Amino acid sequence: MKFYKYHALGNDYLVINPQDLSFPLTPEHIKIICHRNFGIGSDGILLGPLASEKAQVALRIFNPDASEAEKSGNGLRIFSRYLWDIGLVSDQPFTIETLGGIVQSVIQDTGKTVQVAMGQVSFWSNDIPVVGDRREVIQEQINLGDATFTFCAVTIGNPHCVIPLTEITPAIAKKYGAILETHPFFPNRTNVQFMKVINRNTIKIEIWERGAGYTLASGSSSSAAAAVAHKLGLCDAMITVQMPGGEIFIQINEDFRISMTGSVTKVAQGELSTELFEQI
Repeated sequence: MKFYKYHALGNDYLVINPQDLSFPLTPEHIKIICHRNFGIGSDGILLGPLASEKAQVALRIFNPDASEAEKSGNGLRIFSRYLWDIGLVSDQPFTIETLGGIVQSVIQDTGKTVQVAMGQVSFWSNDIPVVGDRREVIQEQINLGDATFTFCAVTIGNPHCVIPLTEITPAIAKKYGAILETHPFFPNRTNVQFMKVINRNTIKIEIWERGAGYTLASGSSSSAAAAVAHKLGLCDAMITVQMPGGEIFIQINEDFRISMTGSVTKVAQGELSTELFEQI
């Protein structure tokens, strides 16, 4: 089975074309393939291109724990680059259907940079979802036992919990990310961003991704955190998001539609041995 590995600011994914599958991609297969020691190792699998009646192609996104993600900004940039590499798209805008909605991609810099129109952010609890009465989830309190945080929740096709802090560290994300991901407030679990505002056009985030854990970079997390910074009046509409893996540029229009631009790097391509799956 062929695979193609890319990373977007250190957030790495394997692209698997359904045409190359000789067996169903089960949760057991996904977990082994993504495992850092027993498999190739990745932050997820991008299965596509798939047929779509709503867009030019469709994409399914699987986390390392085999759960399925609605949307991934870095995953979409990587998948867009893959489509460019195999000659299915040009430098003209094209559309991709995900579980979290349809996005539009544009290839730039001969594939090394990709811009994705991520869709519209919603702060409404029933859209995200967050438990309780319907409301915009802005500056609410969440208690984790030894800490209480003020958070905002959003969706951009997948759920996010954004926590503004004066200082952020990887240790904070690793300590509290898993607790927040599965907190009862979030019935579908959630992605988590710890955010520090640097200035009117720059924020910094540490990321805990639902189903993947601590992550060096995330496109949807960048979009969500930038939207919160703008909603709170802390940043303007053009925001550079700094992460351990690098920077993503976010543009926000008046109705909170998000455009994300960032780099993509091809790492390798190869073939998975059938021996890898003998333990299943």
